[in-house]
Amino acid sequence: MEISQQDIFLLCQTFRKVSAYDFSDYSYKSLYRRVEKILTDNNITIETLIENINKDYNYLENIVNQITVNTTELFRDPEVWIAVSNLIQQRFANAKHISIWHPGCSSGQEVYSMLMLLNEINMFDRASVFGTDINEDVLDTAQHGRYKYVDIKEYQPNFNAVINCNRNEEDFVPISKYILSFPQRGYLQIVPWLVDKPVFAKHNLVGCESFLDRKFDIIMCRNVLIYFNHELQNKIIDFFYNKLNDNGLLIIGRQESIYGMHSDGFEKLGPLYSKKNRKSNFF
Repeated sequence: MEISQQDIFLLCQTFRKVSAYDFSDYSYKSLYRRVEKILTDNNITIETLIENINKDYNYLENIVNQITVNTTELFRDPEVWIAVSNLIQQRFANAKHISIWHPGCSSGQEVYSMLMLLNEINMFDRASVFGTDINEDVLDTAQHGRYKYVDIKEYQPNFNAVINCNRNEEDFVPISKYILSFPQRGYLQIVPWLVDKPVFAKHNLVGCESFLDRKFDIIMCRNVLIYFNHELQNKIIDFFYNKLNDNGLLIIGRQESIYGMHSDGFEKLGPLYSKKNRKSNFF
């Protein structure tokens, strides 16, 4: 389906007019690809799409779910998780409590990755963990902790690379400690005591709306910023800065960085960013 930049503008304008959703600061290329796919998959024109969004809120919510990208996996990029594990243990070993937020958590695999890691380093009981996303469908999946059985092929190597890093054979932790497999039924189930731990909620990160009246020790938001334009990326980085406690950690994707004066508030520690205690003039 042929769509123009003006079509994308009108679509974003429609969303703002009839809902609280604002896609105007999304990366144009990313938004274009998602809208193009929606039109092709549903065999409709951009005019029909806009008309339906105007008159049917449930339809609008469905389109929002299709626009938002929800690619995630357990312990994605194991080397990042090993760095996260080491720094958490160094920085928060003596903390009585640690608060962690996963904005843009999608279907929750990174939330459960964090919980497994916390359990292995004896910090599970001291942690409060939150996962938020704009997409209600993936939040429902996250809340139930149930995933496709075929995903075990990706999860198992990542799990071993992180959880069993430098362990000898007698101390080896099987993935079955945390994930129950039902191959005949075609799904994996996160163990109930892990599913009961995190709090999942709908949250619009684009609007930089406050989530809870609190600050966090760790914010993990990986591979979300790449879908936004630079202006919105910087706005969200500022938002994260203000939501972090002093010496708090920000974890973003490997393809994402903090540039210019926005980097003044952070110290880069490998794949992680640490909030500086001293605020620059910008912040």
